[in-house]
Amino acid sequence: MLLQGFGTFISLLYLAMTLLAVAAFLLAVTAREDAYRAADKQSKTFWLVILGITVAVNLLVPMLFLQIAGLIASIVFMVDVRPALRQVSGGGKRGGRRGGSSSDGPYGPYNGGR
Repeated sequence: MLLQGFGTFISLLYLAMTLLAVAAFLLAVTAREDAYRAADKQSKTFWLVILGITVAVNLLVPMLFLQIAGLIASIVFMVDVRPALRQVSGGGKRGGRRGGSSSDGPYGPYNGGR
């Protein structure tokens, strides 16, 4: 009975690692290429390859060492790269909205030419 519970725990852990890798991959796909350069992070292609390999390893190759390496890559993307991309892209802590009023233009507030 104890081994069955441990097996269930390990299965849930693998599922969580896979879901994190898929989420990180999808977030990497949706970010703009120029945001990676502006945030001074590796290129979009680099992160797509790393996270794509992570997803493939989690789904196809049940080797714990490779899965842990992929987990580390996913965590680095989620806690370091993604916040930097959001900051550069203007997605702050307000759900993706920039601060300011509705009359703000790209270079500051628009006051009607006054």
